[in-house]
Amino acid sequence: MDILNLKNKKVLVMGLGLHGGGVGVAKFLAKNGACVTVTDLKSEQELAPSLVKLKNLPIRFVLGEHRAQDFQNADLIIKNPSVPDHSPYLNIARQHKIPVETDLGLFWKLCPSQNIIGITGTKGKSTTTTLVHQMIKTENPNAQIAGNIRVSPFEILNKIKKDTTIVLELSSWQLEGLAQHKASPRIACVTNVLPDHLNRYSSMEAYAEAKKNIFKFQKNTDYVILNYDNAILRKPNFCLNLKRIYWFSRQKKIEKGVFLRKEHIIFKEEKLEHYIAALSDIAIPGTHNLENVLAAVTIACVYGVKRNNIKKILREWNGLASRLELVREIGGVKYYNDTTATMPDAAIAALKTFDKPIILIAGGADKNLNFENLAQVIAKKVKYLILLSGTATAKLKEAVEKNTLDLPIAIVHSMSQAVELARKQAQKNDLVLLSPACASFGIFQNEFDRGEQFNKKVLVLR
Repeated sequence: MDILNLKNKKVLVMGLGLHGGGVGVAKFLAKNGACVTVTDLKSEQELAPSLVKLKNLPIRFVLGEHRAQDFQNADLIIKNPSVPDHSPYLNIARQHKIPVETDLGLFWKLCPSQNIIGITGTKGKSTTTTLVHQMIKTENPNAQIAGNIRVSPFEILNKIKKDTTIVLELSSWQLEGLAQHKASPRIACVTNVLPDHLNRYSSMEAYAEAKKNIFKFQKNTDYVILNYDNAILRKPNFCLNLKRIYWFSRQKKIEKGVFLRKEHIIFKEEKLEHYIAALSDIAIPGTHNLENVLAAVTIACVYGVKRNNIKKILREWNGLASRLELVREIGGVKYYNDTTATMPDAAIAALKTFDKPIILIAGGADKNLNFENLAQVIAKKVKYLILLSGTATAKLKEAVEKNTLDLPIAIVHSMSQAVELARKQAQKNDLVLLSPACASFGIFQNEFDRGEQFNKKVLVLR
């Protein structure tokens, strides 16, 4: 099938979701004449925020189930990146020789520009992607941003010309979809590889292998940027045979890349060193965000952004919502939303940012991750622990109790209960931190719904 000719083709979108990717591709397909069917295991009520965006478009919906006949009779299937390749429904499609594609794979075929910067990593990719886009826009106002950052690439497709620069945040699942096209961006960055998604991948090695797709198919003239401080990325089997490689590091002087010297950010290329900015220029909070800053600065330097423009953005940009976001201060208590901390390492980084007594809201759905290191930090930094109910909560509670028996722990079943309990426990100069270390599924639609519920409850506190 020629996917460039979509008119009257029967296209099945598998997984509408709530992050925008399914909506973007379904809308694009319908507006370009395809006969679109959307199928999702979630109900109409659960998918309401996405369905309203497709109102009045000629799209058929099969919700609350998948049906075998829909996977037998399509001309093309676009699967949500979160759908595993071994899905029995995708096997039905393959048995009937129906091509299976992802929204990003389709976008890559249709995109007129090859000037693409791709950023992946377990943590930090959204912050790094946004910082890079902001820096490039100071000199190239038409630069576009999309991908796993909750912006469908099809929202920007009509803005892209042959010379347009595109900055994409890419998840490991999206990269697996690109691998079938043997496609990698011209500038590729991996912020880190940390334990995560082990409910989807058989091992850390398999997870790291998925991340490698971001540069696996690059040309010799393309660039790779890696985090020297992340041991997995330094392993020879990860970075072997990479030609044009730059590193960034908080801990070591780099021969080619960006590093810290005392209180300054330095870019070194071959024999030349360039001062970029002082740490005092950085507006974004959190010591862990230094790695994201260094990654963004490295990409911007390789791309060719002027140093003054890099420094300008570092001074002005103070971070993304839902990532150590200060929601409100009331009665001398600060409330922080860090809902995108969906793994233990991210919650550890958040806890280490503060030196005040913390009431922590954590817990949720299990991703087969280890909570031992997080439990040790909680035992030292947290004065009251509130756990949202979920499949990981008992495991996290047990890990904490192995490290301390003095910490009060409560389990709640809604964000309203969590915020009310946090308010009762908090005293002046304390802070309340939502940093769950777990996935959101169960009580919430996704991690952003979790964060939005937190914000709403905090903003109506009296």
